[in-house]
Amino acid sequence: MDSFFSIQPLMAVLVSLAAFGLIILFRNRPNLREAVTVIAAVSKLAVVLSMLPDVLGGRYPEITLVNLSPDIGLALRADEAGIIFAMLASMLWVVTSFYSFGYMRGLSAQRQTRFYASFALCLSATIGLAFSANLLTFFLFYEVLTVATYPLVAHKGNPEALAAGRKYLAYLITGGVVLLGAIAYTYQVAGTLDFNAGGFLPQDTAVSSLAILFALFLIGFGFKSAVMPLHSWLPSAMVAPTPVSALLHAVAVVKAGVFGLVRAVGFVLGPEQLHQAGALPFMLAAAAVTIVVASLLAMRQDNLKARLAYSTIGHLSYIVLGLALFDAMGWTGSMMHIVNHGAMKITMFFCAGAIYVRTHFANISQLDGIGHKMPWTMAAFTVAALGLAGVPPVSGFISKWFLVQGTLNLEEFALAGVFLVSGLLNAGYFFPIVYRAFFKKPGTKLVTGEAPLIMLLPIIITAGLSLFFGLFPDAVFGFYELAERVGQSVTGGGW
Repeated sequence: MDSFFSIQPLMAVLVSLAAFGLIILFRNRPNLREAVTVIAAVSKLAVVLSMLPDVLGGRYPEITLVNLSPDIGLALRADEAGIIFAMLASMLWVVTSFYSFGYMRGLSAQRQTRFYASFALCLSATIGLAFSANLLTFFLFYEVLTVATYPLVAHKGNPEALAAGRKYLAYLITGGVVLLGAIAYTYQVAGTLDFNAGGFLPQDTAVSSLAILFALFLIGFGFKSAVMPLHSWLPSAMVAPTPVSALLHAVAVVKAGVFGLVRAVGFVLGPEQLHQAGALPFMLAAAAVTIVVASLLAMRQDNLKARLAYSTIGHLSYIVLGLALFDAMGWTGSMMHIVNHGAMKITMFFCAGAIYVRTHFANISQLDGIGHKMPWTMAAFTVAALGLAGVPPVSGFISKWFLVQGTLNLEEFALAGVFLVSGLLNAGYFFPIVYRAFFKKPGTKLVTGEAPLIMLLPIIITAGLSLFFGLFPDAVFGFYELAERVGQSVTGGGW
């Protein structure tokens, strides 16, 4: 590891934190408020991308914010895993910002200010945990993200939204308490909290201690990762505005949970220790069950956002299962699916929001013939559906290819079957929507025309990214190279 001092990781965090204050300051000037949002989003992406050449070159920008003791400090470092997550979050914040302008118009100015300010704070926390150099720094940003997202979940202020917000906090704060216990015990066992590829626990750590730590991390991060049975907050949170749902499902909260598992399993506990403790089969089983059950539950949902929510639960466990394989190709697939799923799923949520804005329809059974009225929107939805089912050349195929290869490398044929069957289940709950949209006669109440251009362009862009990442997975951003290096460094090339 070749780290060097740089303020870039801190700048990436502070950009949206500054925007948070300015958005509140300009609460009575909507144009300035929206301009601050866009400038901050573009600036954050620029700062994150400025670190990419160094990280690809094996040099990690790092800054220590404060030393709490000789062994514990708050520090930021941009490594391969962190910059993958940070690029995804900052890239999608730009398009989500423009989409939100079209979606949120018509709401009260006060609620819009709260919405954009909370969004900025969430992105600041997301980048902070992406670049956290140790568990303590990660935990602080992780909990800020939980609290900052609550106003977004409860945004509408009606009883249903407030109940969903309370459930959201109850689940995720509980997970945070468990995680804090895991961090405290980790320090007691190892005497450090600094992330290290392959883990940093002493070789003579007792099997009982390993089992306890594994259970605490899996439960603590499992809440945000929506691993069953810790998932029920996620469908309830769909009461939030669609840009919030897109943030929750594609970028920030749930991806923070799986990214936490990336850090805990690959950079704290390590493959050798977990293999010795016999802990990985439990993680594999939990992920496999979640993939299948969530897909079956998705088929039962008539509400479009609810179906997307259960789809997200299943696809998050794609990532978890790939991590638990502890094979280099499986880890490569997991890291790539963090990105690919983000682009595809945010496209779908954008489409759901556009449909609602134009028709006020929320249920799939109402969407007969909508592809004739909103062809660009439903074409983008179709691209994302194909990708999530694993159909080339959309990016979902690439990550699923590596995940399946990881199972085959270990001769885990049953797990390979889980991935293949899940692709069929994805087709089973997404393709009927596409069929209904394009091959059924439009209803008489169905309005014509796409959503406003400020909403339609982000939909086209994210669908285009889903195709681009499938056709050129290593172009421009180097996602494949970064993911492969994470897999190699954590697993040492596999068992």
